[in-house]
Amino acid sequence: MEMYLIVALVILLIINIISYLVVIWDKERSRRGGDRISEGVLFFWAALFGGLGIYLGMFTVRHKTKKWYFYFGIPLMVIQNICFLFLLYRFIEQINY
Repeated sequence: MEMYLIVALVILLIINIISYLVVIWDKERSRRGGDRISEGVLFFWAALFGGLGIYLGMFTVRHKTKKWYFYFGIPLMVIQNICFLFLLYRFIEQINY
């Protein structure tokens, strides 16, 4: 596996871990009645290739699962992220040949 691909996968893993932790943090804040993280920030993390972390966080701590725009929007963001990464990978492969 090429080095740039390994670096990209590590970065994606870090982004998704942070996204997952943001959902857990927001859930804890909601339980304690503290200041909340805005829904826009959660969607920002999903758009920043952290959609899988947000989605896993939604269902592991049961957070935002009743809101239709999270229930349908986050999986769509994951699909969009995967398509973009696939196209980027294909583009880089064409440049290397």
